[in-house]
Amino acid sequence: MARYTGPLTKKSRRLGIDLVGGDAAFEKRPYPPGQHGRARVKESEYRNQLLEKQKARYTYGVLEKQFRKYYELASRRPGKTGDNLLQILESRLDNVVYRAGFARTRRHARQLVNHGHFVVNGVKTDIPSFQVSKHDIIDVKTRSLETTPFIVARESHDRDTVPAWLDASPDRGRILVHSQPVREQITVPINEQLIVEFYSKI
Repeated sequence: MARYTGPLTKKSRRLGIDLVGGDAAFEKRPYPPGQHGRARVKESEYRNQLLEKQKARYTYGVLEKQFRKYYELASRRPGKTGDNLLQILESRLDNVVYRAGFARTRRHARQLVNHGHFVVNGVKTDIPSFQVSKHDIIDVKTRSLETTPFIVARESHDRDTVPAWLDASPDRGRILVHSQPVREQITVPINEQLIVEFYSKI
């Protein structure tokens, strides 16, 4: 599936959110690119809703068609649609690999999944959008454990940054999914209610 592969710093500045994680260029210039980047933009309800949707899409690396499907799935589930949407996004395999500290960024995690480095419950899984479930076990393939990305992950892993719904063991190359994430455990700076309002008007 095609997806955005352009410069993320420029996109981060346009959306006002660090899509990379620790992007020094964005931190230096956290305003939209271009000659009039610092100029005040006229606010509107629609613009704010669209911007929030775009933030979520680019944060998780999801194309519009797939994102719309996620929203429709979230709206059919019991509970708050916005909370459900974020839970679906967080439960993507590439995001779980990133959240567990096995990759520097979500884009890096997507590459690792695409290259076939992981098995889920013993089954090779190379689809970044694969939805993990409670009690799933995600393992790095044995032959992949001594490759550079996973050596770096072991050496630089910070257990304190792993969310409570996951348990990461970089030495073993294993991630355990304790539960589905709840809203309070999802730290992305996104106002999901604005996304719900955006789609409710379409």
